[in-house]
Amino acid sequence: MVSSPHEAMHRIFQEYPALFSRVSEVLGVDIPPPTSVTLMPTDLTEARPVERRVDTLLRIETEVGGPFLLAIEAQGKKDPDKTVSWPYYVTYLHNRYRLPVLLLVVCQDHATAQWAARPISIGLHQWQTFILSPLVVGPHNMPVITDVAKARKDLALATLAAITHADNPDVGAILKTLSAALRDAPEAIADPIVELTAQGLGNRPAAQQWRNLVAVDLSFYKSFMSEEIRDEGRAQGRAQGRAEDILLVLEQRGLTVPDRMRERITDCGDPETLRQWLVRAVTAAAAEEIFAEK
Repeated sequence: MVSSPHEAMHRIFQEYPALFSRVSEVLGVDIPPPTSVTLMPTDLTEARPVERRVDTLLRIETEVGGPFLLAIEAQGKKDPDKTVSWPYYVTYLHNRYRLPVLLLVVCQDHATAQWAARPISIGLHQWQTFILSPLVVGPHNMPVITDVAKARKDLALATLAAITHADNPDVGAILKTLSAALRDAPEAIADPIVELTAQGLGNRPAAQQWRNLVAVDLSFYKSFMSEEIRDEGRAQGRAQGRAEDILLVLEQRGLTVPDRMRERITDCGDPETLRQWLVRAVTAAAAEEIFAEK
């Protein structure tokens, strides 16, 4: 599994192409509802040896105003090079397809979102030849969804909201709501959401919260992704339980357990190592002896 928030932030629009219609409503942008959406090639490379790729590209058909292209970029941090590449993407796509182009940037932190939202101007101070104004999605404007009924009503939007709020102090409640909303969803619907959410959380602490929730709330799913997450959750749960057993044995025997030692025990995720420590804890004269190599 690719554990990449970058992939999840734009790939969710590939999985759910109609999602942008709901996102535009959240952002207060008046864009006609799509009648169809087509996933487009993302390769923007020219004949010359300069390779450029947009993260996701969609062609969206509408009843009013005709079709347009939606270029989606997942942005994890500020990148000055984007002030050059983004205008290129938009002008290249407009020239190639002769369609209006909208650039959507998805972020997970306020600073990057604020940076990405700044207009990019090309021209002289006295007269701007070209101005690009990206539409930005991030924790500053995505809803915090903690109502199960609302999450169940629009699972794709709830997933994007959870990903963009990965660093929110209340992310635990957000993820709990999403996992609860998936309980009654068919496996074919739940599986992509489980994977995208895991990708979107990356290596943040919230990622383990999500795995624990999936292990409990979605225990009836048998897909590879769900099984993998549950297996990891169960293994970590067993390791945590064995670490607690070691500390309990040492404390019951009246042995002093320094903080650094307690941290080493609780941070260990290897079941076999923990088993050896537990056996030694029963007879060790001092707590430190459980680490002794024989």
